[in-house]
Amino acid sequence: MQAPDRSPHVVIAGGGIGGLALALTLHQIGVPCTVLEQVSELRPLGVGINIQPNAVRELNDMGIDAKALDHVGLPAREWALVGRNGAEIYAEPRGLEAGYNWPQYAVHRGQLQMLLYEQVRARLGPHAMRTGVRVTRYENHEHGVSVHIDGPGGTSEVIEATLLVGADGIHSAVRAQMHPDQPAPHWNGAIMWRGTSQAAPVRGGSSFVGLGSVRQRMVFYPISPVDPETGLATINWIAEVTVDNSDGWTSADWSKQVALEDVLQHFKDWQFDWLDVPALLSGAERIYEYPMIDRDPVPTWVDGAVGLMGDAAHAMYPTGSNGASQAIVDARVLGSCMIEHGVTPAALAAYDARLCEKVSALILRNRGLGPFGILNLVDERCGGVFDDIDAVIAPEERAAFVADYKAAAGFAIDALNAAAPTIAPGARVPV
Repeated sequence: MQAPDRSPHVVIAGGGIGGLALALTLHQIGVPCTVLEQVSELRPLGVGINIQPNAVRELNDMGIDAKALDHVGLPAREWALVGRNGAEIYAEPRGLEAGYNWPQYAVHRGQLQMLLYEQVRARLGPHAMRTGVRVTRYENHEHGVSVHIDGPGGTSEVIEATLLVGADGIHSAVRAQMHPDQPAPHWNGAIMWRGTSQAAPVRGGSSFVGLGSVRQRMVFYPISPVDPETGLATINWIAEVTVDNSDGWTSADWSKQVALEDVLQHFKDWQFDWLDVPALLSGAERIYEYPMIDRDPVPTWVDGAVGLMGDAAHAMYPTGSNGASQAIVDARVLGSCMIEHGVTPAALAAYDARLCEKVSALILRNRGLGPFGILNLVDERCGGVFDDIDAVIAPEERAAFVADYKAAAGFAIDALNAAAPTIAPGARVPV
């Protein structure tokens, strides 16, 4: 009788940004893997996201260079908060202009996912990712894990793997089995409308701007260069209002397309000499509505030979612009733990020890609006109305508030610039 194959093999549940980053990382360090994605065909869906310098560094180290990233977005050069009266509360340079060794990128989420997908196909081969299949449950055993999946037409099968990594998003089936008593996603009362419009960039031309108050605000930034013929760029925008959430999210939809008037009614008088918000909103071809949700932290991301990453591990409010960045960092830290411990549950345990507690604290910090918490302070001290922001909150206090968040999120400038690579060049898992 032929002995069963015990060579290491990792199954990744989910082909989003985190799952694909993990596949590229595992290929880099010599670990075979298969990605299982439930959609039948990947398409560049979604709108804009920011990739922080710590994650851009990791993308570069896995062979995704600036030329590739420039095809899906552009470097962000400023981060600014502006009050409801249009007056500046706080601004700082970002990326290379701030002194980082790596830029911060504002990108189209779906296009970044497609970039990673094409890299997976090119490096690992076209059969490394299976689409139209969904991981439903798992069983730990002495030699690894049995992964149960549903496929097209009601088919099902079981795949044997050394490790299973759940990168299957906020509604993760892997997490649901690992933590069966977890509550439903937590909604803070904020409703978000998201879209993209063709418009002229404001301020420095590549600025991330938060405008308004904690109860009603806009966030917008370009995710493409300016077209030299029209002077316009693709501007990603998010409009938010906070409502009573005592009854929870009552809609059956977690995302849906809505009419312009649904959002415009809340911002129709938001016009400044430097920005016409109604015109920006009106320029969107499609507008989508989402509740701002996260999940309560869990005490561990690991169950034997099964681990969680990305939103499956730590879905958080997007107030810190670091959800996708943290998923990329997860992939790299997990890879480094495999270099140290092999493709083993011990590697998952080391990964859990390095990240779970720290990132769980970040989830709770983002519930306090992350760096947007400065808007809370302004509201508390002056009701959001001011002539001189320095008289409301000193420049040093504003800078310290933002710096504290960067440190918690892992992209403080000096620490990041001085840190050794998460995975050393040429490092591979011992065989």
